Amino acid sequence: MRCITCQNLSFWIICKDCQKNLLEPTFNKRELEKDFFVYSFYPYEDLKLLLNTKYEFFGDKIFNILAKLSLGKFADNFEFSTLVYAIPIDDHTRHEFSQTAILTKKLKSKYILPVFNTLKATKIIKYAGKDLEFRKKNKRDFLYNGKEKIKVILVDDLVTTGSTLLEAKKVLEQSNCEVLFALTISDARI
Repeated sequence: MRCITCQNLSFWIICKDCQKNLLEPTFNKRELEKDFFVYSFYPYEDLKLLLNTKYEFFGDKIFNILAKLSLGKFADNFEFSTLVYAIPIDDHTRHEFSQTAILTKKLKSKYILPVFNTLKATKIIKYAGKDLEFRKKNKRDFLYNGKEKIKVILVDDLVTTGSTLLEAKKVLEQSNCEVLFALTISDARI
């Protein structure tokens, strides 16, 4: 097989050299509302083609690599006084796989417990290319059916305006959950 980034022969869909040289994560922080931050690992322009593989049959392999290099490293270094639950944004499988479930799974550690199928959108709306006004008028209407009174890290693949993360945070807070912050692979504004 050939590496999809450099086209050299490789046993992996992204060769080890490209993983090391092109996919070294940088930790970025953005405040979405007062004292609520989203942390990301890559600028969107650097990952645009790789993130769009979520629509391809082989995209799970790409997301597993990205998750290992970023969220996996984050989990290895994260410490907290109590157990924190990682909850993916709408981990429903619409294509061949759920990218948010893959990302969340890599967060499993001594301090982080991934939980799945708890935060679901009742409206399937595509936000790609849409502005903030459209996003505000067309909410996803999340339902949460998980534990109450827990500490949470929200997980998504991309943050653009932050409206999805803020909507999810609000729903979790209605169940007395404390949303500590959000993690995304990429931020469209950096």
